[in-house]
Amino acid sequence: QVQLVESGGGLVQAGDSLRLSCAASGRTFSSRPMGWFRQPPGQEREFVAAISWGGEARNYADSVKGRFTISRDNGRNTVDLQMNSLKPDDTAVYYCAAGPQYGGNYRTQRSFPYWGQGTQVTVSS
Repeated sequence: QVQLVESGGGLVQAGDSLRLSCAASGRTFSSRPMGWFRQPPGQEREFVAAISWGGEARNYADSVKGRFTISRDNGRNTVDLQMNSLKPDDTAVYYCAAGPQYGGNYRTQRSFPYWGQGTQVTVSS
């Protein structure tokens, strides 16, 4: 079992930066791919970024490529999402998710069995 807790959300202005962090419990974090998803108001949850369990592979949604960076620290059981040049369209609840042990670099929600509660990010224009 993996428990995930996100932090770092808040209200910012367009063009600002924000860093989200996700802390994971348990001893299997370093063997799990991790992902960030978001759910804008009135919309379905969507993929944002993912990182392989070893940290060498990353992929991003086209809408955030070049602005967001996902990283992980397997020694501290954390995965972060650095968000730069934020836009009002980035407003959403952001969720951290953990994949199966030694899983691939997934982009779909159903590939991630463990989820955090989410943290709100609001970007004003």
